[in-house]
Amino acid sequence: MLSIVRVSHEGRNSMEKGSIPFVVSTGVNSSRHKNILTRTETMATLEESRLIGRGNEKEEIIKLISNKDLQRFRVISLWGMGGIGKTTLVRDIYQSQEISSMFDKRACVTVMRPFNPVTLRGSLVVQLGGKDEKDLRRCLEGRRYLLVLDDLWSRVEWDAIKQYLPETAASCIIVTTREENIAKHCSKDERNIYKLNHLGLDDACTLFTKKVFKETVNLDEQYPELVEQAKLILKKCRGLPLALVTIGGFLASQPKTAFEWRKLNEHISAELEMNPELELIKAVLLKSYDGLPYYLKACFLYLAIFPEDYMILRRRLVRRWIAEGYSSEVRGRSVEEVLDSYFMELIGRSIILPSQQSIHSRKGIDSCHVHDLIREIAISKAMEENLVFTLEEGCSLNNQGTVRHLAISSNWNGDQCEFENILDLSRLRSLTVFGNWRQFYISDKMRLLRVLDLEGEWELVDHHLKHIGKLVHLRYLSLRGHASVFHVPNSLGNLRQLQTLDISGTSIMKLPRTIIKLVKMQRILASGIGTEYTGLYDPDVPALLRLPLCSALCCVACCAPGIFTEELYLEDDAQFNRRDVCTAFCCNILPYYAAGGQNPGGVEVPSGIWKLKALHTLRTVDISAGKAVLQDIKRLTRLCKLGLLGINKRNSQELCSTIACLSGLESLSLDSRRETGLSGCLDGVSSPPENLQSLKLIGNLVKLPEWIQGLKNLVKLKLEWSRISEHDAAIQVLGNLPNLATLRLLDDSFAGEEVGFSFRQEAFPCLKVLQLDWIGNLKSVGFEEGAAPKLELLQYIGWINDFRVGLFSGLACLPSLKEFMLYREHWVKTEFVEHLRGQLAENINGPVLKSWQ
Repeated sequence: MLSIVRVSHEGRNSMEKGSIPFVVSTGVNSSRHKNILTRTETMATLEESRLIGRGNEKEEIIKLISNKDLQRFRVISLWGMGGIGKTTLVRDIYQSQEISSMFDKRACVTVMRPFNPVTLRGSLVVQLGGKDEKDLRRCLEGRRYLLVLDDLWSRVEWDAIKQYLPETAASCIIVTTREENIAKHCSKDERNIYKLNHLGLDDACTLFTKKVFKETVNLDEQYPELVEQAKLILKKCRGLPLALVTIGGFLASQPKTAFEWRKLNEHISAELEMNPELELIKAVLLKSYDGLPYYLKACFLYLAIFPEDYMILRRRLVRRWIAEGYSSEVRGRSVEEVLDSYFMELIGRSIILPSQQSIHSRKGIDSCHVHDLIREIAISKAMEENLVFTLEEGCSLNNQGTVRHLAISSNWNGDQCEFENILDLSRLRSLTVFGNWRQFYISDKMRLLRVLDLEGEWELVDHHLKHIGKLVHLRYLSLRGHASVFHVPNSLGNLRQLQTLDISGTSIMKLPRTIIKLVKMQRILASGIGTEYTGLYDPDVPALLRLPLCSALCCVACCAPGIFTEELYLEDDAQFNRRDVCTAFCCNILPYYAAGGQNPGGVEVPSGIWKLKALHTLRTVDISAGKAVLQDIKRLTRLCKLGLLGINKRNSQELCSTIACLSGLESLSLDSRRETGLSGCLDGVSSPPENLQSLKLIGNLVKLPEWIQGLKNLVKLKLEWSRISEHDAAIQVLGNLPNLATLRLLDDSFAGEEVGFSFRQEAFPCLKVLQLDWIGNLKSVGFEEGAAPKLELLQYIGWINDFRVGLFSGLACLPSLKEFMLYREHWVKTEFVEHLRGQLAENINGPVLKSWQ
């Protein structure tokens, strides 16, 4: 059955010349009328947005279609989340006079569910002048044609129609889809894959106000009382055209008062659910959720745990999914690899959005966020299934019954009675606290708890963890970011199911002996406040880390306990008691200063750590105390990621032997802050791990170890404080690494009176990211023709006097360059910036110059 939407009666002849509306191909099931209605309404709703904020995108896609240098058959894929305006954009392009004269035949269809290939082919034939669906190939054979296939949902749909489409020279097919993997399946050439992003704030505001007021208005001048509420609406819509137009259309018929707009903002969830004028938004976005395979639905609903606007770290999310049992090993791939692929699949389906593409991640995306309106769907569905409940100000105190995941907002101020009466704690699988800690949050009733995520920077201290050993089913425990936590209790040894322990950013310097009982442990993550967080020498660190004050407090606390009350408010409202103070001093502060204040950020592990045979991530371990810990680590043959500090001449031979034994290592970080650093400590590595992909060397090296040139699988390299003097030789070695994609040369990684980098022809064949930060005496960075052909991002941070005209040369020779990131552009002389802009302007790829603070 064919359902033709807004097709004129003039028939087929006009289809080849004039403006051709979309034909909708449907199936025959009873839901087709709802599908057609939703699709038609969406197209009509977005009609007014077709020229607002999409001028550049339209121009670029038309350029792809009309490129005379590509007189061959090609498929152009346009992808992005539902409601982003894909259909509106391609329809505007399709109907443009510029395009219509270029082709002998044109047709476009929007594919509806359920998919029926016969019906789809028939829809195309109607427009192309054939008689029935069998005539499709004959209609197109030997002719230059343009086809638009709108809203593909699977590779199967593409494969079912592609076989009927001849690859005639200079012909073009445009497909739109919500999923990146489908876009890549249809268009094998990356140059023909185009992601449609959200509108910028200015364009979003223009579109919204035009829909509300029927004209473009300046809210600041004409309606100042509406500005605050308008900002909240724009934030909620986050540049999604469908939401902007739909909400704008609804408000156009309402009184233009702050009261009405505030009412909408405060009840947006209910309005999306019940308001017939807004239900289109949810209907369109819900299709993305409904189209998810079963294994992704649970992963997506899990995101309802996190607050609005929260940046969710990929690693944190994946480790939590592992603890929840959301997948298992598949065909030789580890659980982490499988769930990493789930994360990237959610990105590729536009269900979650990348927060930033990071140079710190081998996978390119470190974190994500959820569009506010998509998040409303996640919350609604999660509550329907009793999956997630959030304790926050104003939440209902009626008994919520059984939920699996509890999140506690920073603005909830209830007491223990309210907490225990709200829901059945005995069935909880995860507890996530986003601030405002109460000791009763850890309850004996949480007998089945698998995930306890306390990551943050609020008033958590040692004695709050005294009951942690009762949570015997715990698989994931995170204390990340709590600088006022100095000690993990011995009862940690009761957590026999624990897989991940994250104490990064805490003041914990030593793990309890009992940890060797946790034979299921897979990840121990420790990097103290001296590295990723505030340094021990920093005046802004917690008061307990300041030696004179600590000494006085600890003497009083230990020798004259009657002077102190049970709880001490020393700084930042942290409620320390006497035991906390004593523990901090005896277990952390005194040993740190006794060691000369060196190796901040590491953690000592007890002997016998080799018993944790399941460990595949262990960092960062302080090995300065002796060789025994290295002998233990050498026996952890499943290790994939290892971080060590405290390296010196005494333990260097054992270190090299350990590295050689750990043949499965994929990531290795070696750190020595002493004066001699790593110099001469790494030369004894006879056979480095063959599969090593990430290497970080922090500390004085003087020259690169020879074995680095054999790291054929190395993807990411970071050098810091290495003070390498042989600049040309080192860059030549690194340039020959065949898979190196990210190179980070940081503080004093190279030294000398004059430091110069010459990137020669054919060097760095796979390099995508180059970071140059605080390299002293840097005089020149030059790129020859053919060097770093895949380099996309170049980042530079330097001292004020380092920004000289001519510092960078050959930028025009980098064919893939997209961005030059410059730190604090206002520091830099105008001549330097103009020289950079001039080089970038000569680059055919059109890279942009960006700056950040």
